[in-house]
Amino acid sequence: MRILSVTETYAPFLEFGGPPVKVRALAHGLARHGTEVTVLTVDWGVAARMSSQKAFGAERSTFGWTRAENGVTAIYLPTWLRYRSLTWNPAVRRFCRARLQDFDVAHIYGLYDFLGPPVADACVRRKIPYVLEPIGMFVPIVRNLRLKKIYHAWFGRRLFEGASAIIATSEQEAEELASGGVAREKIVLRRNGVEAPASWPERGVFRKGLGIAEDAKVILFLGRLSEKKSPDLLLRAFAELSKETAVKTPRLVFAGPDEGGMKGRLELMAAQLGVTPQVQFTGPIFGEAKWAAYRDADVFVLPSQNENFGNTAAESAAAGTPVIVTAQCGIAPLLADVAGLVVPRKAGALAEAIKSVISDPDLHARLAAGCHALTARLGWEEPVREMEALYNKLAL
Repeated sequence: MRILSVTETYAPFLEFGGPPVKVRALAHGLARHGTEVTVLTVDWGVAARMSSQKAFGAERSTFGWTRAENGVTAIYLPTWLRYRSLTWNPAVRRFCRARLQDFDVAHIYGLYDFLGPPVADACVRRKIPYVLEPIGMFVPIVRNLRLKKIYHAWFGRRLFEGASAIIATSEQEAEELASGGVAREKIVLRRNGVEAPASWPERGVFRKGLGIAEDAKVILFLGRLSEKKSPDLLLRAFAELSKETAVKTPRLVFAGPDEGGMKGRLELMAAQLGVTPQVQFTGPIFGEAKWAAYRDADVFVLPSQNENFGNTAAESAAAGTPVIVTAQCGIAPLLADVAGLVVPRKAGALAEAIKSVISDPDLHARLAAGCHALTARLGWEEPVREMEALYNKLAL
């Protein structure tokens, strides 16, 4: 079986959040099972990354850069124009003419880019089945809503109509797709997984690096500082919490890349709320540093307006740290009263939940134990097997 995975972002460019981590985990899992996987993606600065990360190596090829890792070949197409996270990569059409017929099934991840549509069109012309995975982008939530509607009119409709299957990673996302007009018989439910490290960082490393005392209660937000993920709502909840005398030395840590100037707005808000000394920003963190953050936090909070799944919440649970998510997160039903709490998207509700988890030792211990039980069910092996079965069905 030969699979072409198409994604705007891929390793080593993990600063784009969950999508590159998900695509890599599925690709490597499929390769371990003997499936031939090629990832078609975008050059976000391969040459610069090779200079700064000696362990990352790539070679020049006909279509840009090529890199092989764990049985997966990644092709990074040259970027001619870029606007935020949107790129124009004309070589995609040349790739389709030369290589698309080599694959049995294509899997297109994401919307609102110019990489997936030409591959989808070429698949339709060549009668090659393709899977579309919107990764939570189907419902326009924030930023450029008018442009996103134009995209759906020009490209989105054809993308969905031509797909042989549409992947939803939660019941919530499946319902959003069906409500938006996607044929239910095309929707396939397949959750995301967690790729936990082989060994865990020593506890205390993350706190020490930030100068946070051992007895301080650390509330962690890890992810893009974007409007969709509502870090401002968490900051307002923290300001309410910091007034509580029962909660001693609380610290709020925002770990993740800035998006659209959100970091500046949060810093200004923290000053206005009088909590600047208790709020810290680390910037984006990856690998061992990311897992060290999860391990040292007392609670992880994901207050998103909408999440098709919520990979960071699953990662926190894998690290044994209780989670609080809003009801709009697809992972919420898996976490509820097992590894975390699910609350309405309101500052007061968030503050009360955080206070409960960090002030009640018995509740914290119960949720931490639930994290381990949940993690045992959240590996990537099951999703990989499900994708194999789907690919084989479509390739018949």
